[in-house]
Amino acid sequence: MRCLKKKTLLFLLIFVSLNVHRTPSQEAHPARQRKPFFERLRRLEEQSLVEQSQAVALAMNQSQAAIQGDVAHLKTWYRKSQRRSQKVDARLQALDLSLSTKSRQWVEKEGEQKAQREAIASLALSVQALQDALASLTQQVHSQGARLAALEGQTQRASSGTVALGLTTAPNPTQLAQRGPGSLQLWRDRQVAKSSPQHRSSPHDVTVHVQEMQKFQTPSSHQAAPPRTYQGPGNICNTDPVLIFPNTSTENVIFLSPGFLMPLRALSFCSWVRMATSHLGTLLSYATKDNDNKLVLHGRNSLVPGSIHFVIGDPDFRELSLKPLLDGQWHHICIIWTSVEGKYWLHIDRRLVATGSRFREGYEIPPGGSLVLGQEQDTVGGEFDSSEAFVGSISGLAIWDRALLPREVANLASGKELPTGAILTLTNVTSVGGFVQRAKCTCLEQCPYATP
Repeated sequence: MRCLKKKTLLFLLIFVSLNVHRTPSQEAHPARQRKPFFERLRRLEEQSLVEQSQAVALAMNQSQAAIQGDVAHLKTWYRKSQRRSQKVDARLQALDLSLSTKSRQWVEKEGEQKAQREAIASLALSVQALQDALASLTQQVHSQGARLAALEGQTQRASSGTVALGLTTAPNPTQLAQRGPGSLQLWRDRQVAKSSPQHRSSPHDVTVHVQEMQKFQTPSSHQAAPPRTYQGPGNICNTDPVLIFPNTSTENVIFLSPGFLMPLRALSFCSWVRMATSHLGTLLSYATKDNDNKLVLHGRNSLVPGSIHFVIGDPDFRELSLKPLLDGQWHHICIIWTSVEGKYWLHIDRRLVATGSRFREGYEIPPGGSLVLGQEQDTVGGEFDSSEAFVGSISGLAIWDRALLPREVANLASGKELPTGAILTLTNVTSVGGFVQRAKCTCLEQCPYATP
């Protein structure tokens, strides 16, 4: 394009110059001047064409060099692209293989999880069946325990009546074995004789039989002492220190530590209690940050005399009657609860006096709270109310994280051994506040009364 402009400009200059000098030149030398002009024009054209061809050749060479450079770059990029494509293909193949493996593993894992879910469901059904069977068995055991306690009471009354009449009951085989082999053999002979119709026993025969048993008894200094029997709360001894709450002061409180370290799905609370007022105050209070009435045994002036609220996870509670405790004498109480079907039992002096179900079924009493005796907590460890204070005496208190059996309750009420597994006793007392007194009494009947 630049060459074309240059050519055009040159042509115009030549044309103007010729026009300026055309007339004189044509007049002087008309034929001679025409020929050099065309030659000059032809040389200019040839020169211009040469320059143009050189410029075109130069441009073509430059374009060819640029194209060759671009081609080289394209070849390099193509080779790099091929290598990258191969790497991407390799990665895709690896990913595909990994996905296939993971998919297969996921399918296998899903199958295993399904089998585990089925096994867990089956196990849950089995556990539910076992829980139902255990609940039924526990109910039967408690029922049999209540019957046994009633029979023992009848036996004791019958024994006391027999002694009053001057009669003695026949010993059992265990006692006969302790007395000597002759006594046991004679007892067996008598049993065989009693089984035949012609050897029916008469009252006279019973007396003679007892006298013969006494003849075969061999005195021995190593003879085992008979177990202690229940003859009233006052004869129970060695039950631990007695804690006396003399009045309704809000400072009269006892703290136990540690509290519950694990969640409780069952609970047994047993203690000897002697009341000194006409209403039942708070025996136990367990509070946590989210609920100040997680576990409470309390009565107050507004309740029916002799009644107590058994609270688990406020606001749920059961009202229990403890009217026998209002006579001012020592009584043994056991309150038992299990989350299996929400069953609960109340024992007073070995007798089952109340039972129920559907009370906090499947519930757990959480750990980490504050546990006190004698006051009801409205906040963790504080805000006590004198109308809910306990006035009286407590001894032999213990808590288990399981439901005690009736025979264990009977042993406790008879002053026998403490059932195993107690999680809290009066040895866990860490703080005694206010006017609460500790008394060490050989037997409960010797302990002083609380005077409000």
